[in-house]
Amino acid sequence: MTVSSSPKIRVLLVDDQELVRVGTALTLDTADDIEVVGDAGTGEEAIRRTRELKPDIVVMDVRMPGIGGIEATRIITTAYPATRVLVLTTFDIDEYAFGGLDAGASAFLLKSTPPDRLREAVRTVHSGDAVVEPRITRHLIDHYAAGGSPLGRSRGPESADPLDQLSPRERDVFGCIVAGLSNSEICETLHLSPATVKTHVNRIFAKLHLRDRVHAVILGHELRGR
Repeated sequence: MTVSSSPKIRVLLVDDQELVRVGTALTLDTADDIEVVGDAGTGEEAIRRTRELKPDIVVMDVRMPGIGGIEATRIITTAYPATRVLVLTTFDIDEYAFGGLDAGASAFLLKSTPPDRLREAVRTVHSGDAVVEPRITRHLIDHYAAGGSPLGRSRGPESADPLDQLSPRERDVFGCIVAGLSNSEICETLHLSPATVKTHVNRIFAKLHLRDRVHAVILGHELRGR
């Protein structure tokens, strides 16, 4: 059997229910490229364990005693920007999704998510992408269309078109992101290599001050409405 030389994705599990932590650990540890390096039962412990273990990913529950998952996410993403947070919750409630994403989470999934999708979400978030339930993405767009704030991003002058900062090819890639295409789908659509697409995506996020794909989608719909 061939053993991968790549380092494993290091995951910290945070949930106030031990059985949930054990079950999630079993789900993730079955993957050859993922390693659960620790767990925590409260937001305060999650912050401390993140400081100690420096995990790549924190799988975060929302409702916990003391500091809740959203506030713990905000603290962790601010203090440890190299660590990305995947919010995993039982509660399919918009305020949790909005709050978690606004706090810096890179993913929002329900605990009912199938094991293979959870493992894939960990890989996707580790690669620098965002993962959000389609229903939540639609509600985010509807929320903004109804006049809600664009999740921490300032609008800027109405007369300014932020896309003026992008090259023609970057505009093409941005359009694909807003349409919901993955990096591999953008490669096929625009006939570009994976490395080139990744470079364009990173430059777009930097130029437009976007945290991830969700915020790119919201910006795209904002600009369409002008």
